[in-house]
Amino acid sequence: MLLCLGVAITLNAQKFKVTQGSLSPLKGETSFNVQFTYENMTVGKKTEVQYVEEKTENYNKKETGRGNKWAKAWVDDREKMFEPKFIELFCKSNLSISHEPQKYTLIFNTSFTEPGWNVGVSRASAYISGVVTIVETENPSNVIAEISVERAPGRDAMGYDFATGTRIAEAYAVTGKKLPKFIMKLIK
Repeated sequence: MLLCLGVAITLNAQKFKVTQGSLSPLKGETSFNVQFTYENMTVGKKTEVQYVEEKTENYNKKETGRGNKWAKAWVDDREKMFEPKFIELFCKSNLSISHEPQKYTLIFNTSFTEPGWNVGVSRASAYISGVVTIVETENPSNVIAEISVERAPGRDAMGYDFATGTRIAEAYAVTGKKLPKFIMKLIK
């Protein structure tokens, strides 16, 4: 059973790949600005709009107003949970995110979200995929590099991730932890 779990974790491991440009101009840089975008994001097999409309309608049928509250949390969790988790873990590396203007900006566009589930007896981890585009802050049209982020897993180690936002936030935490290591490895 442990062997199967190890294989499953390995198969679902997060992957980074430079798909455009080079990270070599970043040599010596230790601090970046960051922006988060969610353009053209799909959720599972649906567009984000379809997913949110369907969930909102289903929750509102069960309890008036519950779907509207859920839809608001779906968007609010980005600023309240996902982005802070990414920044927190990113800053625990040799690189940091600054509130002061820096030479380069990381633009993380999440293009796919799998929210997963946890109903106690059955669970599936959340994961996210996207693209990190590194641009000159003063000239954003100058793209230094693009890094694809594939299948960043998210789940609470203790299994208390019953809320969708908690699972997805962990996927951002994992990305924030591993992305600096990937960058540092390529700019040495």
